[in-house]
Amino acid sequence: MLRGKRHKNVYNVCISFLPQNNLTCLSALNDDTMLWPKRLGHASLSLFKDLVVGLPTIKYNDGEVCDACAKGKQVKNSFKSKRCVSTSRPLKMLHIDLCGPMRIMSRGGKRYICVIVDDYSRFTWTLFLASKDETFEKFVAFIKKIEKRVGHSLVCLRSNHDTEFENSRFIDICGEHGVEHNFSAPRTPQQNGVVERKNKTLEDMTRTMLIASGLARNFWAEALNTSYYIINRCMIKTYTQ
Repeated sequence: MLRGKRHKNVYNVCISFLPQNNLTCLSALNDDTMLWPKRLGHASLSLFKDLVVGLPTIKYNDGEVCDACAKGKQVKNSFKSKRCVSTSRPLKMLHIDLCGPMRIMSRGGKRYICVIVDDYSRFTWTLFLASKDETFEKFVAFIKKIEKRVGHSLVCLRSNHDTEFENSRFIDICGEHGVEHNFSAPRTPQQNGVVERKNKTLEDMTRTMLIASGLARNFWAEALNTSYYIINRCMIKTYTQ
């Protein structure tokens, strides 16, 4: 440890008693807290809090943003949250996504979950599948039942570009019934964020209930059914038909 007095922004240290080969580093400080991060290749400010032991602590403003860092390190532009519902009735738009395969098969032999969310009411449905090939048949049977129950016809469907949704059978059924099929941009799940966020909520609730109950992990389908049952009765928007 070298000791010295600080003069302006430099520490003056007497090194006459040290061999030349033993001198490794001398540090200088500057009142501009952004100077050292810029000199070290725009490294993160958090790296400098404990960078040098024994020197006075420099208080870095974590809220301070370097324009070059913001432009050079960003991965993608942020997506603004949508604070209003653009649909006016149930089934005007459905968000659909497929989760899986699950590492553990359910007690009913299922490995996939098709999650469907109504844009207007945020009501959620789940379809359990043994393979991706069952997606089309399960969805067609589901939509026929829901249309009769709700009293409205499906107008628009939103999904990603996965092959279980973007195929000739979905194109034919949508064209036959006049359903518009919207796709989110590749590698942009935020555009289908309604069902993506619902997936996360269902997964967290299911995992937590399994841990709390101590049941075997192959009961995940029963726990997920309980999760979306609770969500549909406690976490949806009310509407009038």
